[in-house]
Amino acid sequence: MTTTSKVSGFSGIEIYPGDAEYDDARAVFNGMIDRRPAVILRCTSTDDVVAVVNYARDAGLPLSVYGGGHSVTGAAVVDGGVVCDMRGMKGIDVDREARVARAEAGLNWGEFDAATQEHGLAVTGGRVPDTGIAGLALGSGSGWLERKCGFTCDNLVKAEVVTADGRTVIASADENPELFWGLRGGGGNFGIVTAFHLRLHEITDVLGGFLVWPGFMGADVTRMYRELVAGAPDDFGSGLAFITAPSEEFVPEPARGQPAVAMVVCWAGDLEEGERFLAPVRESLPPAVDLVGPMPYLAVQQLLEPGNQRGHRNYWTADFLAELPDDAVDAFVSRATQPISPLSQMILIPGGGAISRVADDADAFGERHAPFNIHMLSMWEGAEHDAANIAYTKEIAAAMKPWTTGAVYLNFIGDEGTERVRSGFGPEKYARLQALKKEWDPQNLFCHNQNIPPA
Repeated sequence: MTTTSKVSGFSGIEIYPGDAEYDDARAVFNGMIDRRPAVILRCTSTDDVVAVVNYARDAGLPLSVYGGGHSVTGAAVVDGGVVCDMRGMKGIDVDREARVARAEAGLNWGEFDAATQEHGLAVTGGRVPDTGIAGLALGSGSGWLERKCGFTCDNLVKAEVVTADGRTVIASADENPELFWGLRGGGGNFGIVTAFHLRLHEITDVLGGFLVWPGFMGADVTRMYRELVAGAPDDFGSGLAFITAPSEEFVPEPARGQPAVAMVVCWAGDLEEGERFLAPVRESLPPAVDLVGPMPYLAVQQLLEPGNQRGHRNYWTADFLAELPDDAVDAFVSRATQPISPLSQMILIPGGGAISRVADDADAFGERHAPFNIHMLSMWEGAEHDAANIAYTKEIAAAMKPWTTGAVYLNFIGDEGTERVRSGFGPEKYARLQALKKEWDPQNLFCHNQNIPPA
C-alpha cells in the first residue's frame, strides 16, 4: 500500500499487486471471480472519485467501480485495470423531519438500515446485509418492502454523480432530469454516483420470519402461495424459497439436510392484522417450522445472511413470469426440490403493490406488472462441481421459459450478453438509454456492468 499517491489529485488509499491488502481488496461475493486489477484506489471523497476517473480515462485503462461487490458478475473488479473502490465512503446523514437520507456509495444495506432504523425509518433495501446500496439502487432495488414502498430507485430523490469527463453533477427531477430517469434502473452506465438521497418511510417492528414445509409439499405450498399473494395487501412483503433445510436446532432432526420450502415473511403494517392474514395459511397447510412473529425490521433484513456468505461459487439467472399456472408450478417444483448443492436457492418473489403503480415511463426500469419474479440462485463449493450446478440452473430456467414475460431483473443475473440486457428494458427504453449513454459516456468508460453501449 503506497503512502505517496501515483494518481494526481488522489488522497485515498492505493493498493497494488504484492501489497498485503491486495487479495482481500480484490475479492468479491462470487468465489468464481478471480480478477487481478492493476491498482485498487479506495476513495474517501468525491474529489478522489474524480481523480480516479480522470486517471483511468487519460491512461486508457479499463475502469470498474466497487460498491458492495455483491454482484454475481464480479463487475466490481477488472483484470489489468483500475478499480474505483467506494468502500472508504460510508457517510450517512438522516433528516428525520424530511424523511430523507443522504447516503454515500460505499455503504451496504446493513449499515444503511442500522442508521435509518435509529429514527424508525427505512426504505426498500437488499435482502442480504452486505449488498451495496449503490448497485442495488441503480439496478432498481428489489427488497422485502417493495410492495409497500416501491423499489429503491422509486425512492431516489437526488443523486450526486461524477461523469466520464470528470465533472460533478446533480441528477434529480429538476437538474439533469433525463440522467435522473436513466439512473433509476439503468445501472452504473452513466457515471459514478457518490451519494444517494433516498426517501424514507415509517418502519419499525414488523411481523417477520420463516414458515417452513418439507419439500414434498412444495407443489401444494406454491399453489397456496400463488393464491395468497394474488390478493395480498401492500403490507405483505414475502418470498417463497426452495432450499435445503439447515442443520439447526429449530429444524426437526429428520428434516435437516432435506429439501424444504420456506416462506419468508415481512409484514410491515399492523401486527394483529398480519396475524389474521396468515391464520388461514397456518390452518390449511400447517408448517413444520413456524418462526414468524413480531421483530425489528433489522432482524428481517438479517434473515438470509447465514445462507448467503461471500466466497461460495455462484451462478444465477432470473426471469419475470407472466403467469404461474399449475403446469408451471409442477415444472418448477419438480426441479427446485432436487438441488445439486445444498447451498442453492430457487426463489419466487411476488409483484404487485406499490411497484406496479409507478408509471411505466417514470424511470428506466423495464417490468412493473409481472405477477412473479423468479430467481434461480445456485451456490456451491469446489470448481469440480461448476458444470453440474450451472447445467442444473439453466435447466430450471429453460423449463420456466414458456411462462416468462421476456423481461428480466438485471440485478438477479450473471453476464448473459447484450441481448439479455436489452430485454431488461424493452426496445423503446433501451433506445432511450443508448441515447443517454451517448450523451454522458460516449466512449463507454463505464462498461464493467450490465452494459448499455452508446447509440
